[in-house]
Amino acid sequence: MLQLEVSLRREGNVLDPKDELLVFFNEQIKIENKIVDSLNSALTEIGNPAVKGVLKGISLDSVKHADMYASALKLLKSVSQALTQKNLDKQRELVKEHILMEAELIKRISKVIPSIENEKVRLLLNAILLDEKKHHELLKRVLEILVRGETITEEDWWDVLWKNVPFHGAPGG
Repeated sequence: MLQLEVSLRREGNVLDPKDELLVFFNEQIKIENKIVDSLNSALTEIGNPAVKGVLKGISLDSVKHADMYASALKLLKSVSQALTQKNLDKQRELVKEHILMEAELIKRISKVIPSIENEKVRLLLNAILLDEKKHHELLKRVLEILVRGETITEEDWWDVLWKNVPFHGAPGG
């Protein structure tokens, strides 16, 4: 796809904004995977546990980012299938459970950080705390946007079935 973009631009053609976004996401996936490969090969030679832990965390984040870009590509290329009420309830409960877990982790880590004298350990805990706060906020957004946005409730189905029926099931009105 990148070669398509290059050849189109060379010929003076402009890509549709959606196509540009698809190209961008594909490029980002390649970059994130390159980061993962580079870090993972370097990790075998690193002895410092703090540096190794941080670099491994960055590698895992890059794996996550590549997956998120791939998900964004799927969202742009296809129509999501609506969730059933049962699936919605299951996902909502899972997300709510993890929101509570993240909140507890944030509280626990925040409580222990002031007592840590080792600067390296404090650095690692602060990085973890920052990630937990991001996770917490992201999960709250997932709960309110992503899950609800793909839901068709039983009430929605009844609306679809009966909204445009002239007599709503009653003879003559």
